[in-house]
Amino acid sequence: MPKVGMEPIRRQALISAAIEAIHARGSFEVTMSEIARQAGVSTALAHHYFGSKDQLIVATMRHLLDELNGEIVAALRTARTPRERITGIIRANFGSDQFRPATISAWLTFYVKAQSMGGARRVLSIYARRLRSNLRHALSQLTDKESAKRIAEGTAAMIDGLYLRHALLDSDPDREAAIRLTEDYIDAQLAAGTS
Repeated sequence: MPKVGMEPIRRQALISAAIEAIHARGSFEVTMSEIARQAGVSTALAHHYFGSKDQLIVATMRHLLDELNGEIVAALRTARTPRERITGIIRANFGSDQFRPATISAWLTFYVKAQSMGGARRVLSIYARRLRSNLRHALSQLTDKESAKRIAEGTAAMIDGLYLRHALLDSDPDREAAIRLTEDYIDAQLAAGTS
């Protein structure tokens, strides 16, 4: 008979194992058996909790998105100015839990999988809309509406591009360099709009 309260612990272990297994394999071609073994549970139990590998992958994406959203909300709560809000959003996107090799590999795999899996596409669509909306809201307090939209799109593309670049490098990602580069882009765009 299973212990009461073990399900959330095992579900989290499987989600963490999925991230690590995808990173180790370098692709989505990891099996549910490999993920279960990494989590220290049986394959049958993994199927019991998630049904299929695709459902586990979508749950993993949602988990990462929930973590990211929590970091963004915390950053926005402490920001006093629109520019601090933007910095908070950027720092959260390059947070130490998000911008680490295994999580970067997982996000890259999710982007690829979203092309053929509706659940993954929906999760990534939520992420993209939320990122652009948060950026546009803060930027609209610093510049006109059209410029805010354009800068938000460019910033979102830069964040995604930096994830892609670091997924393809053999070195550890430099989160502070990624933050500086993104901040520099925003500062240059805002300065160009005021000159």
